[in-house]
This record gives sequence, structure tokens and C-alpha cells, in this order.
Amino acid sequence: MSACSSLNLNIGANTGKPRTPENVCGIYAQYKSWQKSAIASERKWNIDQSISMAFINHESGFNATARPPRKRILGIIPGRHLSSAYGYPQAINGTWTLYQQLTGYSRAKRTNFNDAIDFVGWYNSRSVRLNKIHPSDAYNLYLAYHEGNGGFAKKSYLAKPWLLNVAQNVANTAQRYRSQLDFCFPKS
Repeated sequence: MSACSSLNLNIGANTGKPRTPENVCGIYAQYKSWQKSAIASERKWNIDQSISMAFINHESGFNATARPPRKRILGIIPGRHLSSAYGYPQAINGTWTLYQQLTGYSRAKRTNFNDAIDFVGWYNSRSVRLNKIHPSDAYNLYLAYHEGNGGFAKKSYLAKPWLLNVAQNVANTAQRYRSQLDFCFPKS
């Protein structure tokens, strides 16, 4: 049994979407296990929980089974999904498999919140190491998350003005979540 699956005893199982996705304190009040998972990820990977929560909010809207849209055949017949992205973190198959291999969490599932937020922390920790992004720089961390660390290093995001706006929105959400956490759970 991997370290992750031993922690995974129904913590963060697919519980449905939060009633107040714009308020992280409300999310934690509704799903106390998510707060425990977010704190554990923050401590393990040194990525603020507000950033990880903002990524999951943007990527899936806290929908455990989120998938990208399907291609349309002849404009009406649903075809394959546009990518293999899936679950809370919208991780693609290859990156999820790499996470499982490198962490030893072979039983991790993208539909499990505990596993998903650990993945987001892990991925952002790699971005910090590989691309020298500051751990609190949600904007550039999101660009690396979306484009992959190789794409980020090549600055592929510069050809996507819409993505720069998305990254700013995610960074704004992370900042809002951080302010909410500082208010709801002030440091003593």
C-alpha cells in the first residue's frame, strides 16, 4: 500500500461541488477533510493552499468528474474528448501517470480530492524547481501548469493572449482565497 492510499481512507472522496466556491472558508466549512488535505499538501510541497485551491476551482469548478468538451463530428455527433484531462485537477493521463510513478502513489485517483490537491502541490513544486518560479507566484505557476513545464520554458504562453488573462484570473482567485484564509483562520 502506498503512502498516499494509506492516508486516503475516504478523505476527500467525491463529495460534490461546494455551495460557495468563491469563498474558501465556506468550502472548508462544508468539507472539513478538504482543509486537512489542503494543509497537508501545503506542508509537503511548500505551495500555499490558496494557490492549489484556486487551481482546482479554475480547472474543474470542484467537479470530481470534470472532463474537457468533446469534439463534434459533422457539427452534432459527440466524438472523443479534446484531451485526456480529468477530475478535480484536470490532469492529463501522462502527467498523472508520472505523478503516480514519481511519488509512489499508484492508487491515487483524479476524482479524489486528497489525491488531486496533492497532485497540484506536487506539480507546482516541480515548476518551482524546473523553471525557477517563486512558490507564491500563482500567475506563472498557472502558466506552467497549463502549458507544461517544457512549454513554459519555451514561453509558449506568449502566443496565447487569452491564457494570460486566465492566469491572471487564477492568480486573483488565489489572492482572494489567501485573504479569506487570513481572516477566517488568523495566525496566532
